[in-house]
Amino acid sequence: MKCRPLLPLLSSLVACSAAAQSDDAAYCQKLSDYATRYAGDSSFNGGTRPDLVILEGTAKCNKGDTAGGIAILEKKIRSKGFSPPSR
Repeated sequence: MKCRPLLPLLSSLVACSAAAQSDDAAYCQKLSDYATRYAGDSSFNGGTRPDLVILEGTAKCNKGDTAGGIAILEKKIRSKGFSPPSR
């Protein structure tokens, strides 16, 4: 019976963890779009497309490895002289 007071605390920690994962996934998508726009390869029609590094970072994000994907995408953006967007 002593464990009952911990139940609300544990459920709030799980909710915070899920929200953080959702925020990371949204930031990954934002980074992917930003990297494609500003650091991607030029295409024949004047636009840009993701290169292999951007595709790797996006794939990691899509597989749930948001920390790895974010690191790759931020590094790619910085390598082109841009600052990553804010969260």
